[in-house]
Amino acid sequence: MIDLLHIARTEAAGGDLLGVLTDLFQPSEMRPVGYPDAVIWQGGNHDGRVNPVAHSLTDAYAMLGTIAAIDVLGLPFYAVPMWSQYRHDLQLEPLSWFGNMPCTSIKWSTAGDAYVNDGQGGKVVVMGKSGNAPLRTQAGVYCNVRPYGCVTVVRSMPCLPYSQDRTVFDVDEVTGIVHSEMNTPGIQMAYACRRFLRMVHETGRLGRVAMKPTQAMEDGVNAGLLSWLLQETGFRVGRKYAVDGYVEHRERVDRIIALLPGDFKAGMDSWEGQVELHIADTNYGLLLWDLIEQRDVIVLATDLDGDRLTDLLADVSDPLRRFGQIVIDKVGADASMNELWQELGYTTGNGRDMTSVMYRMDGPPIHEQTLGSADAMLLRLLDGDESMGGTKKPYDPRIHFVLIRDAYRDANPDNTELNAWLDQALTRFDKVYKGERPGFIEGYKELKNMIKPWGA
Repeated sequence: MIDLLHIARTEAAGGDLLGVLTDLFQPSEMRPVGYPDAVIWQGGNHDGRVNPVAHSLTDAYAMLGTIAAIDVLGLPFYAVPMWSQYRHDLQLEPLSWFGNMPCTSIKWSTAGDAYVNDGQGGKVVVMGKSGNAPLRTQAGVYCNVRPYGCVTVVRSMPCLPYSQDRTVFDVDEVTGIVHSEMNTPGIQMAYACRRFLRMVHETGRLGRVAMKPTQAMEDGVNAGLLSWLLQETGFRVGRKYAVDGYVEHRERVDRIIALLPGDFKAGMDSWEGQVELHIADTNYGLLLWDLIEQRDVIVLATDLDGDRLTDLLADVSDPLRRFGQIVIDKVGADASMNELWQELGYTTGNGRDMTSVMYRMDGPPIHEQTLGSADAMLLRLLDGDESMGGTKKPYDPRIHFVLIRDAYRDANPDNTELNAWLDQALTRFDKVYKGERPGFIEGYKELKNMIKPWGA
């Protein structure tokens, strides 16, 4: 058994967390390209039957829950130290290590406004905040994909349109960056558009586009890239923008196209599906209808709108269920909206179970999850009352097991034995956590007894 409380206390007290974890894990010979001095650990059963996954060890329960889960499961893994103090002390270099790991990876995000020691006896906000933005830059991330119920959002990143200053608006011929207040990388947008169209083609789902080409000048270029990609394909475009972005911005769009690989559109002549082009704001209302009507859709959005669209998806199911219960109570029916929600085929919860996959221009994807209140929950554990007198529930580490299952499936798509074992492990997890939720340490001990490690 791992002494999880010792790890938690060491982190909370600002102790030698690196030393504690160095004693816990083995050093690995794996090195991200270009970083021979990177600190990379490994563990689990490296039996050659399973491709390992890389874990980021960030902060609070994002780290503690991961350590507990990988110990319970026993799958082969690599681990990169990335908690706030460590990455701050090394001026964010661990983000480069993790972003360039040549394997499927799992990135946990925690609060972006954490305070760390400044090395001079004071406190300062951690460099790079949550580390998401610099990590995406280092890793060459061009989008993340967030499925939730019947709706999947393809969010291009980093891509923050909304420039209004025409005097600075242009496209750099060398980098493809759409020069504005936000510096939107056009190359990443092209990759995101292609990912979106590929998903529409492969799934048969309706494709919705959420851009603002009439308002944001970058989105005129973005819409032009999409228009260019749609040429000579089998896609049907229903609703269209009044102005074709490729016609309006052809010279600027062509500068980005010139920077793409020569075979960027290879095979796309056989792609087909239905695509609707919407102004970004329209999608907020459309997603509500899509959720209610259980319409399978894929939405392409920029970073800014994609963030808000996924926030809406995460938050909207609770108020929809609440409104349903109000109607039920008004008509005097004896029913529970929560039970009806499942009976009617709705699968969305409250957003905490929304997974996210970041795609890189080179290398396997990074599975991503956020724990917004991880630090507060950890303090309750250290205070000895996780339930705060019965007003709260202990931490539920299920998302760790779900995310790990998704990542290993992604890294080992044809390993039927592994897939069956992962499902069995999650079923056993649910047996431990059904009914009254155990405390985190107690739950960890029960899981150790219930789940046989991989290869044991």
